[in-house]
Amino acid sequence: MDLLVVHWNVDPAIFHIGGFEVRWYSLLFVSGFILGWFIVRGFFRREKVSESLLDPLLYTLLIGTIVGARLGHCLFYQPDYFLGSWKGFFEIFMPWKGGLASHGGTIALILAMIWFANKYGKKEGFDFMWIADHIVIPIAFAACFIRLGNLFNSEIYGDVTNLPWGFVFERRGETLPKHPTQLYEAGTYLLLGIVLMLLYKYRLDKMYRGQFLGIFMIICFGSRILIEFIKEPQVGFEENMLFNMGQLLSVPFVLFGIGCLIWASRKKIPAAIVRETPKKAEPTHYAKSLSK
Repeated sequence: MDLLVVHWNVDPAIFHIGGFEVRWYSLLFVSGFILGWFIVRGFFRREKVSESLLDPLLYTLLIGTIVGARLGHCLFYQPDYFLGSWKGFFEIFMPWKGGLASHGGTIALILAMIWFANKYGKKEGFDFMWIADHIVIPIAFAACFIRLGNLFNSEIYGDVTNLPWGFVFERRGETLPKHPTQLYEAGTYLLLGIVLMLLYKYRLDKMYRGQFLGIFMIICFGSRILIEFIKEPQVGFEENMLFNMGQLLSVPFVLFGIGCLIWASRKKIPAAIVRETPKKAEPTHYAKSLSK
């Protein structure tokens, strides 16, 4: 046995009860949203936004992520299968069979946040860019959890490597060490989340609206473009492509992030909600006369 590599043969299921099983991926996926709920609650408390919006926001993002990620996988990676027959079409509505794409989830999240801001933002004094700036921070941590879930599923790994941290994914029948690209991405998202949290905690008063979103998009999808160079093709048609589907889909998000930073530098809207301080009531003439 080569001691310089990791022989990975972890069961993706935590436990089984008859035909029912709980998988590490599902646990990590849900844990990311729970952690996000607590992070956003801290944001709402600091900026005095009603905490009654936390649950609607969680449901909006959870539904948007699952629906968008599923549609993204079906339409971006395997449209011939899912749109080529009634059997494939009905499997679009079965996400438990596997197949979620982060790019589709991101598009759906953007649409979900636009809807949420339009429905609740006017009363609470926030817009789409404000809610997006705050949501991308917990999303970075959730993305880290999801990539760890991919590791437990022994999926989305890289090419052969001779580096000492290579993983032999034995459950996939691999005999050679491969790049654990799940860990590369998870580490990147974790660091991104920490940096954004520190900026929020210590530099919020100096940040402009749109900067958090811009930084997230550039780092998240820029790193994705780079890491994809050492990933194995996820679907057959990627084998003869100079850039794979993940890279091509990431480019618009990086450009969108750059656009957010340009917009933020021009508009210079404070990142935090600015609450107007009620003016102190002026004493009446009668009150002034009594004070003399």
